[in-house]
Amino acid sequence: MFRRVVRASKFRHVFGQALKNDQCYDDIRVSRVTWDSSFCAVNPKFVAIIIEASGGGAFLVLPLNKSGRIDKAYPTVCGHTGPVLDIDWCPHNDQVIASGSEDCTVMVWQIPENGLVTGLSEPVVVLEGHSKRVGIITWHPTARNVLLSAGCDNLIIIWNVGTGEAMIQLEDMHPDVIFSACWNRNGSLICTACKDKTIRVIDPRKEEIVGEKEKAHEGARPMRAIFLSDGNVFTTGFSRMSERQLALWNPQAMDEAISVHEMDTSNGVLLPFYDPDTNVVYLCGKGDSSIRYFEITDEAPFVHYLNTFTTKEPQRGMGYMPKRGLDVNKCEIARFYKLHERKCEPIIMTVPRKSDLFQDDLYPDTAGPDCAIEAEDWFEGKNGEPILISLKNGYVPGKNRDLKVVKKNILDNKLRAVAAPSPPHPQHSCPRRAQPWPPLRSAALACNHGRLGCCSAACRRSMLTLQNACRDRMDLRIKNIQTHSGQFFFFLSGRSRGWYIITNIL
Repeated sequence: MFRRVVRASKFRHVFGQALKNDQCYDDIRVSRVTWDSSFCAVNPKFVAIIIEASGGGAFLVLPLNKSGRIDKAYPTVCGHTGPVLDIDWCPHNDQVIASGSEDCTVMVWQIPENGLVTGLSEPVVVLEGHSKRVGIITWHPTARNVLLSAGCDNLIIIWNVGTGEAMIQLEDMHPDVIFSACWNRNGSLICTACKDKTIRVIDPRKEEIVGEKEKAHEGARPMRAIFLSDGNVFTTGFSRMSERQLALWNPQAMDEAISVHEMDTSNGVLLPFYDPDTNVVYLCGKGDSSIRYFEITDEAPFVHYLNTFTTKEPQRGMGYMPKRGLDVNKCEIARFYKLHERKCEPIIMTVPRKSDLFQDDLYPDTAGPDCAIEAEDWFEGKNGEPILISLKNGYVPGKNRDLKVVKKNILDNKLRAVAAPSPPHPQHSCPRRAQPWPPLRSAALACNHGRLGCCSAACRRSMLTLQNACRDRMDLRIKNIQTHSGQFFFFLSGRSRGWYIITNIL
């Protein structure tokens, strides 16, 4: 009887190759923040890299063709007041990126079509709801403008970016820091890994846990959990003896793992990147100099080791290109953007084939940039499978529409939160001040920090506008903001003490 010794797989001979120096991105000061995120996000147009920045947090956004040495004066995205911890490109708009920061905010940015020409400090929308730093950002895979954020306050918030509202808040589900969060294929469930060593599968709209496994990995080091296309959960973590592990779980029966593999004793956190079209998982360890890849199948042992790509330099982070950004003529099945201390190096994974024809078995239809449903439909309970596209003639990016945010009663909501005494009647306000003011941002009206040295750039500019209007540079503070008969009032202390009326507001 013939016994097959070597498992047949079209990915057995996948090999990796680092591109030449002239195709790398040099002289980049990669962030040194001690947070276990990838520090890099890639799409078919841009590569974004979190960098070191003084006076706040920033990240670079480079067109893919802008390789070589990057000038130190190259414009950055620099609106955060604390270090940026995580970034993620919108899957439905290649010019929209979200960022989470130590300043407890999430910001969504629109990048110009040809890249940045000047520094970008004004986001399209600022999402405020976390009380501690925000370390995880991930977009919904099929619904437009739905964004998930998780912070060190053990809170998960799901936002409608189109209105700037926090629609779902998952509280009291995680007793400790959340290490990772991932959507499933159609975005109906999320899986999380927590510092309490528990993997949870959550239905966010019902706000309930549908499956969990305590001590999925018994080690104290951070875990990662991702959904596979068949609904199973793939995790990486550490054993009690600090050996790195990977495991496969069925969310409907999480008592026992489908498969558990032990790898080595390195202490770098394993970042998993998954290709749902080929069922290949790539594992990149922070501080490692290698990329391991495994194929997930229905045959035991279910997780099959394929190969390892090794380089000399350790990696600080890693970016992963979506399938529609690959070169199908070269049989490229994955592309990584490896972060060194001062460089970003593209690495391509290729399946060797002799024919120059399109390889249908390597490139089944993949998720395209079109969303299946709108945000409002998803929050009402509808689900949508990814809209697939063929890569036979290569991916041609279409025209991206601008991200438009329509905020609902955001000014009224913030004004209600400000406690203040009743304002004077308009006819008793100072006649010298009761005149149209220079245009003020709504952020200035909502600012309750009360000092000119406020950390918010918008508040700082608006305070200076008030300061110049009053011509009083001594002890100027906005104390309270109130409405009366449809008009806005604010109270100043100092030499200009008193209530003032504002009749011109942006």
